Amino acid sequence: MRYISTRGGVAPVTFSQAVMMGLATDGGLLLPEKIPSVNTATLIEWSKLSFADLAKEVIGLFVEQSDIPKADLDRLIENSFATFDHPDVTPVVKVGDRYILELFHGPTLAFKDVALQFLGNLFEHILAQQGGQLNIVGATSGDTGSAAIYGVRGRKGIQIFILHPKGRVSPIQERQMTTVLDDNVHNIAIKGTFDDGQAIVKQLFNDLDFKKKYQLGAVNSINWARILAQIVYYFYAWGQVNKGANQSVTFSVPTGNFGDIFAGYMAQRMGLPVEKLILATNRNDILSRFFNTGTYRAGTVAPTISPSMDIQISSNFERYLYYLLDEDSDKLKSLMAQLDSDGGFSVADKIMAKTKPLFWARAVSEEETSATIKAVYKDDNYILDPHTAVGVCAATGRSEVICLATAHPAKFGQAVEDATGRTPDVPKVLQGVMERPTRCLILSASFEAVRDCMQEVLG
Repeated sequence: MRYISTRGGVAPVTFSQAVMMGLATDGGLLLPEKIPSVNTATLIEWSKLSFADLAKEVIGLFVEQSDIPKADLDRLIENSFATFDHPDVTPVVKVGDRYILELFHGPTLAFKDVALQFLGNLFEHILAQQGGQLNIVGATSGDTGSAAIYGVRGRKGIQIFILHPKGRVSPIQERQMTTVLDDNVHNIAIKGTFDDGQAIVKQLFNDLDFKKKYQLGAVNSINWARILAQIVYYFYAWGQVNKGANQSVTFSVPTGNFGDIFAGYMAQRMGLPVEKLILATNRNDILSRFFNTGTYRAGTVAPTISPSMDIQISSNFERYLYYLLDEDSDKLKSLMAQLDSDGGFSVADKIMAKTKPLFWARAVSEEETSATIKAVYKDDNYILDPHTAVGVCAATGRSEVICLATAHPAKFGQAVEDATGRTPDVPKVLQGVMERPTRCLILSASFEAVRDCMQEVLG
């Protein structure tokens, strides 16, 4: 299995090279040359496996043994999911007439842990084989930062720089990052939005001389390994709900950067029986607008009670667009150039028609989000975090839907308390986090400020 760029300017690379490259050197995103196909008999057999054993099967399809031997890959996977506090890793629970796929049982109580525990172990393994250093840089709208930090904190040969928008993440999300005082962890609060931070990260990677000199690595979902690990829980949830039957299911996915729902799209392309992928956004609705109108145009980021979704430009959307355009890199580059120059683009109706069988999109208001948290607590005695509530609300009226629960409600205690009248129980890993000492640098939201900071730290 080799990996190519959506923009067509990179010779095929191995999985390990793709992991270390992060963003492709031509500015595109890396994807497998071909998508593996899984038949019904295999799906049924996979439904009987534990999460870790299933991950070995799914991830193994995308990694050549000549690159990472199976025994080594299996060990990395076992170690990655041993850090979770639930034996099922990503359990599926029935709540009313829907299923909730709980993705918040990792070290930082967010779905990002599934991928970033794996990615941290991958980085360490590849560096041990190849030598050298790795300087990770990433932007976060809330959960990626802490999950990435916990994935690599204290690891030899790795420094990590995480940008978050000052004042635009929840207080607990901020403390989960800034209270990690390991010498290799560098938190930067930028005076701007997540989109500003994401743009800075892409500029750093597109400065090829800087990227090479400082051996930059990516933890945002521009890194293919992030998507790959997330594909696993779609297969796992399908197996838990179907219990050996071969029935289609619908997934409702709270969506900001398009990485999580793109993993579901890849699972469907591999052969998973998916009837619909419900794309649920908050008021920052660029993605739902695209799927409903065919126009992708950035607006102003509005702060919400689901801050991890407060995004306008979704970096993983380019991967889906590549497939939507029948893998035509020239057409893709033209649209990306139009996005850069004009702030948006439109796609023809005949192309948009191809999205309709699988995707259904809806934007959810702040009032609807709070009302959903309140109603589910009242009716089912189950507490949703605001992001999960967006997904549950978007799926209203559909039965037998698997809704992805992307974070523990305690990370957004004020929003939950406002909706339900009670404060969610605080897991042990969060207890006392607001009283711990912190370390964070505040910078302007500029490429130059972040670049200069990194140069000063790295020498």
